[in-house]
Parts: sequence; C-alpha cells; structure tokens
Amino acid sequence: MGLRINDIAPDFTAESTEGTIRFHEWIGDSYAIIFSHPKDFTPVCTTEFGAVAQLAGEFEARGTKVIGVSVDSVADHRKWKADIERFAGAPANFPIIDDTSLTVSKAYDMLPADAYLPDGRTPAHSSTVRSVFIIGPDKKVRLTMTYPMSVGRNFAEVLRALDAVRATDGAPFATPANWVPGQDVIVALSVPTDEATAKYGPLDIKLPYLRFAKAPA
Repeated sequence: MGLRINDIAPDFTAESTEGTIRFHEWIGDSYAIIFSHPKDFTPVCTTEFGAVAQLAGEFEARGTKVIGVSVDSVADHRKWKADIERFAGAPANFPIIDDTSLTVSKAYDMLPADAYLPDGRTPAHSSTVRSVFIIGPDKKVRLTMTYPMSVGRNFAEVLRALDAVRATDGAPFATPANWVPGQDVIVALSVPTDEATAKYGPLDIKLPYLRFAKAPA
C-alpha cells in the first residue's frame, strides 16, 4: 500500500550533493518538500528544478526545506546543476539525493517494489518517479502529487498548496477551491456557528454547511 496522508514519511539516510542526509534529522522543525524526477539531463526536469531554484526565497520565507530525488548519482547531479543554474539564472542550492539504489523511490512508493533499472536506462524506466510530497514538522505526509513524464509540474501550485497546508495545520479550517493567502477560509463543520463567530468574527454563510471566515493572521 502506498503512502497516505498523515502517514509518517519514511526516514532514510542517503548521499546527496550536500553530503550525507539523515532525512528526519535534516527536516528538523521545518516543513519539507520532496520533489523527484526520473533522470538527470532531461528537458522537463531541468525546467522544473530551475523553477525550484528561482523560488528558493519563497520556500525559505515559509520555513520550508526542499530536496530533490533522482535515480542518478551525486556526480551526475553536480554536473547537471550547472545546466539547471544556466537555464534558471539562479543558484540551485537545494540538495539532490543519489537514489541509484532506489531506496527512497521504493520507500515513497514511486516505483514498483520489483523495479529493475538496467545500465544505460532511459527516463522511461523510471517514469513514475515524478512525485511531490509536502511533509510537516511532525514528519507526517500532508500532501502528495504525481505527474506523468509529459507534464511539467506547476511550482506556483506547489507553493500555493504549501501555503494552504500551513494555514490549516492544526486549525479548524479548510481552504476553498483556488484559495490563495489573504482570502477567506472555510470553517470546519465541527465548530458551531456561534462559537466560530465569537472567535473569528462575522461569518459569510453561503450554505448551512459552507461558512467562510477571515483567515486569522
């Protein structure tokens, strides 16, 4: 069975472009995002890792660490980083994990348990390694996304989803479709209207079960 929301994210120790990573220790008290791809020196993933490099300040402002995963070696990652930085016009300072052993890919259910990646493998051999995991400071999986090889990931949406996770973490709220920070949030059904009004101010009640409140600061 694959990882589910609120499962503890599997811990692991792996080599990376920033040295040895002990994952839970590396997360510390931060949020973390794992984003993975099927092979270095591929066109779509170069644009994606470039987008992450350009958003480094946004992730840092949100107390979130980002880490890449690839089934290639640290030596290849370091060479590929030069291409990423040339394309993005920004330093790619986040670590990229060496997952040639498939340990991380299998632990996070990105590949079948019996996956076989031969020498000279192509991206098609590891095509399912196109996933995003948002993990909380408690080391629980908060959100997952998986994309096909032909569709570049929208990192503006990853950032928006991270904002929504952080805004609702431990609070009796949910976010509506297309929510962005600053917009109203939905009050949980478990909170009575009078209690919610007293705590959060006047509600915008669209339906008995759909009640909006100003997002707390």
